[in-house]
Amino acid sequence: MKWIIRPSTLSGSIAIPPSKSHTIRAILVASLAQGTSTIRNPLLHGDGRSAVGVAESLGAKTRVTAGILTVTSPGIAGGHGVDNVFTGNSGTSTNLFTSAAALSSRARTFDGDASIRSRPVRPLLDALTGLGATYRVLPDARKDVPFEIRGPLVGGTTRVNGVSSQFVSSLLLSCPLAPGSTTIYVENLQERPYVELTLWWLDKMGIVYKAAPDLSRFDIPGNQRYRPIDLSVPADFSSAAFSAVAAAVTRSNLRLTGLDFTDPQGDKGIFAVLEQLGASVKRDRGAVDVNAIGQLTGAEIDLNAMPDALPILAVAGCAAAGTTRIVNVAHARIKETDRITVMTQELRKMGAHVEELPDGMVVRHSFLTGAHVNGHDDHRVVMALAVAALSATGETTVTSAEAAEVTYPTFVEDFRRLGAQIEVVAD
Repeated sequence: MKWIIRPSTLSGSIAIPPSKSHTIRAILVASLAQGTSTIRNPLLHGDGRSAVGVAESLGAKTRVTAGILTVTSPGIAGGHGVDNVFTGNSGTSTNLFTSAAALSSRARTFDGDASIRSRPVRPLLDALTGLGATYRVLPDARKDVPFEIRGPLVGGTTRVNGVSSQFVSSLLLSCPLAPGSTTIYVENLQERPYVELTLWWLDKMGIVYKAAPDLSRFDIPGNQRYRPIDLSVPADFSSAAFSAVAAAVTRSNLRLTGLDFTDPQGDKGIFAVLEQLGASVKRDRGAVDVNAIGQLTGAEIDLNAMPDALPILAVAGCAAAGTTRIVNVAHARIKETDRITVMTQELRKMGAHVEELPDGMVVRHSFLTGAHVNGHDDHRVVMALAVAALSATGETTVTSAEAAEVTYPTFVEDFRRLGAQIEVVAD
């Protein structure tokens, strides 16, 4: 699928879709608990759908009625389900459910699509071996996937490279169910807010743990239990970033609704960044009004805590006077794509003055022109390029646009209601 996009001025209100990060954690917790859980307002496209499939592979029964997901689980530690687990395009599902699968003595093989096969998992697998699991990477693996993992986890002491926060979160969510206590030492922690999001879940579930102030060590008593849940998934700040930046770069006024700034999602920091660049951001009872009251101005932006914002903030940098430096975000290279390289390549096609750094990008004020750009099957790249096209002159074609459904299945519908000129064309 491709999108053909023309420059547009936007106006109106947009309801932000549910959080992928919360949805997948909710499905995992429901799978770890024995009994029936109710998850309201889940994201059941893309990664959320993959997480449901993984839960079913590990023995859970699921049902969707009127947008409400129920998960009935016998508990993952019992080794129910099947041997082969397919995670689709979902890195979050791959990483978070791997430790859960290692709770049982049943050998499971994890596999995914070409993107998953190119992403690292070995730091997590190595950490699990310190707690009683064994693994082997299969001969046809391009990198670390497919792999076979077998438990049971028994507890103990381990170290994990936090180059992906998901490795840390995976251990934190499953180790409480091991029979013995666990101590986790974390090196090179990136994306700290996502680990804090996981700790929010542990607190909500009554899981006992001790954490060092810098999150470099966790002590988790064993033999704990999750209880079934009944909750509503909050709106996704990562998805909100696209409409927020679209308002700023097209000089439009937009209201974003459904956002809860007490939620622990780290990507709510996108609004502080937009204020730093000179946009007007007004928060009001679960809604946010965003507009560019004048020329945006470049700044240095440290994105270590929210690497998913790199593609869309690179677009914001093009609209900002002077120079914008996006730094301390080398881990953006191990997402669905190497987002630093990909965004540099694609924005240059539109006339942007962009320089690639080892850990980020330098973006200079640029007048974008329409071009044929490649979304690289990466949902955040596709949507960022679509926003860039709205502020460009001429017509832009974005390929692999179907990837947006991973986190934002209603992107085109929502943006059309705001006035965006987006035409959907089947390949």
